[in-house]
Amino acid sequence: MGKNIVKNVILDGGFGVNIMMEELCKLLGLPNPKPTPNTLWMVDQIINKPIELIKDLKIQIHGILYIETCTIMIIGPS
Repeated sequence: MGKNIVKNVILDGGFGVNIMMEELCKLLGLPNPKPTPNTLWMVDQIINKPIELIKDLKIQIHGILYIETCTIMIIGPS
C-alpha cells in the first residue's frame, strides 16, 4: 500500500466500502485524507461515522495494481 509492504491482511473483493483503521493509516504514513459526510451501518447494527477518506490509494496484490478509495475508521469508543 503506497510504498509499504503489508503482509497477512484480509481483503474483500469489493462489496462496497474499503475500510482501514486509523492506526494503520498513521503507521503507513498515508497522505491526503479527505473529510467524508458518510455514515456506515455496521454488522452489529451500530451506526459509525468514518473520519476521512483516502482516494486513489495504490494497492498492489501479486503484481496487479488496484487503485481504491479507503474509508478511515476509529477503533473503539470515540
